[in-house]
Amino acid sequence: MTSTAPARLRLVEPGTPPQEPERSVEVKVLSTIQRTIGRRPVVRAARGLSLFGEHAGGWFALGLVGAAGDRDRRRDWLVGAAGVVAAHAASIAVKRVVRRRRPVDESVEVLVKTPSSLSFPSSHATSTTAAAVVYSGLTGRNLVPALVPPMLVSRLVLGVHYPSDVLAGATLGAVVGGVVRRVLSRKRAR
Repeated sequence: MTSTAPARLRLVEPGTPPQEPERSVEVKVLSTIQRTIGRRPVVRAARGLSLFGEHAGGWFALGLVGAAGDRDRRRDWLVGAAGVVAAHAASIAVKRVVRRRRPVDESVEVLVKTPSSLSFPSSHATSTTAAAVVYSGLTGRNLVPALVPPMLVSRLVLGVHYPSDVLAGATLGAVVGGVVRRVLSRKRAR
């Protein structure tokens, strides 16, 4: 049985300026980031990162380059690249279960096309973090600070994710990347 209760009306004094719509904290953060740093060079760089990270393609390609250039650890690089793709696939699976829609608010400008309308978690954040964790182990350099924050911020600058989407994606990527890295280090210890 459906309710037919009337909607509540709020009386406004004549001459009162219209009120801003109620916005979530995440939308406020997102629109503030866009207003603060969303300048042309930053947006251009964010779009480049978006293209590079689409479907984990750039990170997978880097794994193949590592495999081609490091013959002694070719198999490790290939396993690492496969791990990055697995992280991306895990994020897609979570997206399909959660089904959170991308940000839609007049204060947020969407600056890049996306392959789906689903937002949580950010697949770009997931695959980037997984790649940074796995490839850090293979290169002996901590790549996480150089790779992860720019990708996470880029998704906000482009207006395609809420802050919690990128944080959840980074967490998922760190977990999957950590598992792959442990598997590779155990293999090398034998």
